[in-house]
Amino acid sequence: DEPLEMNFIKKHAQELELDGVERPAARLFSNPPGDYGSMVNEVVGSGDWSEEESLGETWKGRNVFSFGRNEGNGGGITGTARPEVLDKLLASTERVVQEIDSVEYGLTDIQEYYANTGALKKAAENRKPIDKKTNKRKKVALSVVEAFGGPQSDDGSKKVPVRDVEEVLRLEYRSKLLNPKWRDAMISQGSGGAYEVSQRMTAMVGWAATSEVDNFVFDQAAERYALDEEVAEKLQRANPEAFKNVVRRLLEASGRGMWEADEETLDKLRDLYSDADDLIEQVDSMFT
Repeated sequence: DEPLEMNFIKKHAQELELDGVERPAARLFSNPPGDYGSMVNEVVGSGDWSEEESLGETWKGRNVFSFGRNEGNGGGITGTARPEVLDKLLASTERVVQEIDSVEYGLTDIQEYYANTGALKKAAENRKPIDKKTNKRKKVALSVVEAFGGPQSDDGSKKVPVRDVEEVLRLEYRSKLLNPKWRDAMISQGSGGAYEVSQRMTAMVGWAATSEVDNFVFDQAAERYALDEEVAEKLQRANPEAFKNVVRRLLEASGRGMWEADEETLDKLRDLYSDADDLIEQVDSMFT
């Protein structure tokens, strides 16, 4: 009996129903039955993408399958592709909420967060009108709920922190990737530690493409891992491919307009990348 302005699920379902869309109340969407992953992290990892909007569409194409009672050809819960319903939901989305339930893994630790939550945000933004003031599409907010705990309130209950994604990314980058103590701990682990650094650099590009990463993060990442000669030497010695990827992602971020860097810094990075490429070729030639 609620009016439509108080029940948006009902409102949107009725609009879809009037358009003749089947199962307009579908709300649980995921990957194709028996498959897994948005493929966004694979696309970012390969660098085979042009516009940021395409990452949102990759996510959408992999998540159009509705799951629930009587879905699927057999009348079970197997997913059924319902792109019209998902399109409507994305177009009406103004805020995405991501829960983090562990202190061990944050947004910047694994690829799946930007590949799913970040790409979902981008898919929703792709369906927003152009803001005449900025000449860009309207932004969709992303809130991060840290469900693993928080400070106690007066009544003894836990206050669950809710932060905007930009704040969470700054906090995580300062405490991990840009933290010299974290960096040194990774370097001490040899090849595996260098790989972890490399993966976070790739994820940083993914977050910059689907949300926003501050310029200082790229500045300090370059200083900490590429332009510091001692650190660069240790990374390259431990894992040449990982070091090459670190430099590659910095250059990619600049080339895609994610990072404003001066030409002197970029020249140094280009030289480092060329040297890293030569070293890998020399190593490969020893085993062929």
